[in-house]
Amino acid sequence: MPTRAMTVNLTRIYTRLGDDGETHLGDMSRVSKLHPRVEAYGTVDELNAMIGVALLQPGLPETFASWLRRVQNDLLDVGADLSVPAPADGGGGRERLRVGPEYTDWLEHACDEVNAKLPPLRSFVIPGGTAASAHLHVCRTVCRRAERRAIAVGEEGNPEVVRYLNRLSDLLFILSRATNTEAGGGEPEPLWQPGAHDPRPGSGPG
Repeated sequence: MPTRAMTVNLTRIYTRLGDDGETHLGDMSRVSKLHPRVEAYGTVDELNAMIGVALLQPGLPETFASWLRRVQNDLLDVGADLSVPAPADGGGGRERLRVGPEYTDWLEHACDEVNAKLPPLRSFVIPGGTAASAHLHVCRTVCRRAERRAIAVGEEGNPEVVRYLNRLSDLLFILSRATNTEAGGGEPEPLWQPGAHDPRPGSGPG
């Protein structure tokens, strides 16, 4: 992928332009801060911050950490894509940063590499185990919400963004499992036991 020139130039952080509940999209159109695109890239921003917290947790393998740092940069690309609607005339204007299939292809290769080494699942996973694994599960749930927000953008959105977020949630799930597995003597992977705590009268501690 060709390297793109840096186009961000931040000289002031507050501008007062959003004090009325509106903001600018990347094409400088003015919309409500509740606009689906703003909701979508705002949730992607939240996901990026949560991954930053996950990277601080002990027990996260360095290979996984390096992948997550790459994901953080790619999520800014995702946010940039979401922030700029396609031109109404279908063309014209300067070239915009768009998420392409190669973003998701990389995630799929990472998923396959790690998942091949994991034991098959016999039940649903309960988030927990190590601190790193638990935080990755939180990232996974935020990623699913970001995916739903991207879907809400509708037909004007880039379908590759939805595909990317869908696959990223898969990778976060796989990494959370692998992080517990690689912990060795750490906490075992918690699994759901359907009906393990019978709520019927007389079935409790006695």
